[in-house]
Amino acid sequence: MTKQQITSDRMGKPSGHFSHATAIEARGKLVFISGMTAHQPDGTVAGIGDVEAQTRQVCENVKAAVEAAGGTMDDICRVDVFVRNMEHFDTIHKVRREYFSPPLPASTMVEVTKMTHPDYLIEISAIAVLEDG
Repeated sequence: MTKQQITSDRMGKPSGHFSHATAIEARGKLVFISGMTAHQPDGTVAGIGDVEAQTRQVCENVKAAVEAAGGTMDDICRVDVFVRNMEHFDTIHKVRREYFSPPLPASTMVEVTKMTHPDYLIEISAIAVLEDG
């Protein structure tokens, strides 16, 4: 399946590592990935106080989920990002560049006051579309 970044001269360029819109033929399996946090396999929180380390762990968790469903990070067409501090925008997008290749998924990022654990700085949920196979 081919994922396509949607652009328009009537919109400015995205302010980070994402697409304003992404199109993909919905023939295949939809995978809805719950909000992933910096929760490590051993139950501890990665990178306490370090948004870069937490973002990397979150992306690794998203990657593990999409791969367990039979896909790759390239199959992700949408992410929702919840952060405790919007000032971390640039650092988060620096890490996202390591995990997401063009055409980039559509994305929303919002700042929240609380998460399910006081040490979490970021949470990402995702939607992927996998080919029938």
